[in-house]
Amino acid sequence: RSGYYFQVNAAGTMIDGTLQNDDWNDDSWDGVWQAHAKRDAQGWSAEFRIPYSQLRFRKTEPMVWGINFARNIQRHNEGDYVVFQRKNASGFVSRFPHLVGLQNVAPRRSIEFLPYVTQKGEFLGHAADDPFNDGSRFKPDVGADLRMSVGSGLTLNATANPDFGQVEVDPAVVNLSDVESFFQEKRPFFVDGSSIFSFGNQGASDYWGFNWPEPIFFYSRRIGRSPQGSTPDADFSSVPFGTTILGAAKLTGKLGPAWNFGTLHALTASEEAKLATGSLRSESEIEPMTYYGVARGLREFKGRQRGLGVMGTVAERNFQSQSLRDQLNSRSLMGGLDGWTFLDKNQTWVISGWSAMSRVQGNTTRMSRLQRNSRHYFQRPDADHVEFDPDATSLTGFGSRYWLNKQKGRSFVNAAAGFMTPSFDVADVGFQNRSDVINAHFGGGYKWTDATRWRKYQNVLGAVFSAWDFGGNHTYGGGYLSGNTEFFNNYSTEYSLAYNPRTLNNRLTRGGPLTENDPGYETSLYFDTDGKAKRFYFISGYGYTQPEADSWNWNVFPGVEFKPASNLTFRVGPGYERIREYAQFVTRIDDASATDTYGARYVFANLEQTTVSANVRLNWSFTPRVSLQLFAQPLISSGEYTDYKELARPKSFAFRHYGENGSTFDPATGTVDPDGPGGAAPFQIDSPDFNFRSLRGNAVLRWEYMPGSALFVVWTQE
Repeated sequence: RSGYYFQVNAAGTMIDGTLQNDDWNDDSWDGVWQAHAKRDAQGWSAEFRIPYSQLRFRKTEPMVWGINFARNIQRHNEGDYVVFQRKNASGFVSRFPHLVGLQNVAPRRSIEFLPYVTQKGEFLGHAADDPFNDGSRFKPDVGADLRMSVGSGLTLNATANPDFGQVEVDPAVVNLSDVESFFQEKRPFFVDGSSIFSFGNQGASDYWGFNWPEPIFFYSRRIGRSPQGSTPDADFSSVPFGTTILGAAKLTGKLGPAWNFGTLHALTASEEAKLATGSLRSESEIEPMTYYGVARGLREFKGRQRGLGVMGTVAERNFQSQSLRDQLNSRSLMGGLDGWTFLDKNQTWVISGWSAMSRVQGNTTRMSRLQRNSRHYFQRPDADHVEFDPDATSLTGFGSRYWLNKQKGRSFVNAAAGFMTPSFDVADVGFQNRSDVINAHFGGGYKWTDATRWRKYQNVLGAVFSAWDFGGNHTYGGGYLSGNTEFFNNYSTEYSLAYNPRTLNNRLTRGGPLTENDPGYETSLYFDTDGKAKRFYFISGYGYTQPEADSWNWNVFPGVEFKPASNLTFRVGPGYERIREYAQFVTRIDDASATDTYGARYVFANLEQTTVSANVRLNWSFTPRVSLQLFAQPLISSGEYTDYKELARPKSFAFRHYGENGSTFDPATGTVDPDGPGGAAPFQIDSPDFNFRSLRGNAVLRWEYMPGSALFVVWTQE
């Protein structure tokens, strides 16, 4: 089910990675090996030199490996394999032919040591009297990475004060929702071999969701994140961009022929903000020293018919200040089981999934905040299945989800059911948007894999889906249809349509009472040209959402890729998005006279938002060992709020508009009197209008001056 892959093209450019779950590939692994290509009148040939030290294997007699060979001919969109995976089947690694005849081959011990020295210059906007920033800053740094084999099946990676300077910057986003934004991990130490820590989605080749908030049980971006604590008020402050990683180590590989294993441990430093008020200088802890630990094991049984895995995570914090104890969990734990079993010898039908338990601990102030945050919303006044506990010092929750897949033949089936209890929380080490959900779907489809005069491949699929909370409220549902067509000229298109009926919403009021979701539908369309053989490559994406609640969202993301030479690619992808939201949450105002909505006024407004952006990429390979990569993202997003109003009653989408029926609203000051001459107290709304402008990007010049050793020169713009 797992392995390595090595590729080289006719120009001598090399690619490597790992294979996992029998069908998937991961390009995060970076091995030290060599390959060269030679072109002549008959075509081209390639030679590989892959040291045994780069491969994890056990010494056995006789030595039998699985091996496959492939050639991709881009101009024909053709792939030639010794053994290939049919389009109406699953499984790739397990189909490899046997390589026999290897004798006296023993695992080789390897040690790779990667020290680094950097000199970073920063040129920053600043106030004239800022004592912490005079406009420029120079920061030298040193550190080192280590990779070495441990026994015949394991690899140890360790790092001290790692440098992530060559990593591409995160794109800018404007997030008006109640959940955090997700960003991909790009840091080499955490990316390398990360697939071994994948949990919950093993055995099957595809996993559908349909508004199921699938948690990521290990989200390595938590390690070295920006400090989480609040910064005290001061005239000027200096806050570290990220938390220092004092050291980290991981051990990955195989404990035996059938056991995959991985464990990671990291220690991050306590961080302090420097503060200045007048002539007074002080410091305040904004991130405690924290230990992160992850352990993962997966046992594959004979014939890959079934597998069973286990995973555990822990985060432990050492606080120096009481204020941080009130803001962060002191300890977080997660333990889970996952696995799969095929229901037939042909491995057509498979059941796979996971079950897990979480526990977070902290003082009563922190646990009160956790119960009220957007993952839980225990304070909802009309929820009788959860109860806010101000004296709680821990939360324990459970979650589980299982899929049924038919993954061979022209027809396919994908069905699943799962739940996460209201107190389930793995966000300290993982990534999770929400809990309190029960979700299920049933879907299937058909695919045509025989080529015709006009198309090479076609599929259609459909599904029905629903979701509830643990109070029995129907929070989501609908039907979905989509298709994919690959034409004979290598153009392709994808299209979809979904309908969502009237349901209830337990999140719109951000911890307040239930509201209604009016019915709506969604459409999307994607189209691209032949990007493998042509100098110009065009793509276009389009999406549209129209609920009946006078809200809509449409966007278009075209793109063009230009290849003026075989070693140079330039790609521009502009984007345009328009959003009209009839009920965008603004604020909550406590008011005992608002008896219809449990003693609080939930204020909303119309939002008109326009976003214009572009992703610009340049990849230039001067030689197979010297390259320049450029990424730039300009983004402008503006939002205007109008028609301020409040929720009229729970379980509805009815509102009382300010300035009507006796209420008053002064747009100049934002002052609202919800009942005019009545007894309700006036209140003020600060204008949430915004005009956000951003330019982010970086350029990386990389020279691999010998196999496994590289020099980087980096420019970053934020």
